[in-house]
Amino acid sequence: MSQSVERALGILPLLARGPAGLGEVADELGVHKSTALRLLRTLHEHGLVYRRPDGRYRLGARLFALAAEAIENLDVREVAHPHLVELNRATGHTVHLALHQDGEVVYVDKVDSRYPVRMYSRIGRPVALTVAAVAKLILADLPEAERRALAHRIDYPRYTARSTPDAAAFLRELDLVREQGWAADFGGHEESVNCLGAPVRGPDGRVVAALSVSAPGVVVPADGLLGLLPQVLRTAEAISQDYSGVQERA
Repeated sequence: MSQSVERALGILPLLARGPAGLGEVADELGVHKSTALRLLRTLHEHGLVYRRPDGRYRLGARLFALAAEAIENLDVREVAHPHLVELNRATGHTVHLALHQDGEVVYVDKVDSRYPVRMYSRIGRPVALTVAAVAKLILADLPEAERRALAHRIDYPRYTARSTPDAAAFLRELDLVREQGWAADFGGHEESVNCLGAPVRGPDGRVVAALSVSAPGVVVPADGLLGLLPQVLRTAEAISQDYSGVQERA
């Protein structure tokens, strides 16, 4: 039975590349055509594949409906929280998770630092778009036209001397974030607070959320926080894999 399931599942990646005939399916699986036909008929009965008028098969609408339903009901915060707790335990610093909601980037989860000096951020509060690491990560993933329109539409408050001054500088920063795959805020929002973030990606590779580690400079300097980058990136990748249902590569 498990062999039949494995063979049936092997049909789906083939059809994802385009319609295929019975012979192609049989060759892909290394089985007789009668076996391939039996598997295709079972998948067809469940709406997972569809037999075209020309006799070839393609993926069925039911498969797309199931995927859409699963994504819609998947809560990235629930998936991410154990990873955030572990990152907090390992580093001792404040860890945030943020999402893009209604034109704002909002904190949806937070694990507080173990140190006496705490961050005043709170769940449900929008972040500063032009300086926050999580905002840069999410906005950098927008389509170019949308990204540029946003950059020229928003204001650029001077929170500190290190704040992003204008649209041109912001777009350069977003280009850098896209290239390097992570973002930082070293005193751009609060002079004494540094932040390092990484993107959480969905099954299609798009950024669905962003996590960050933040700490006051009196606890750890910017260089020290930057030393945590590999750990932050690994955590973001682990969340992305869990969220997307992808097994970790050996």
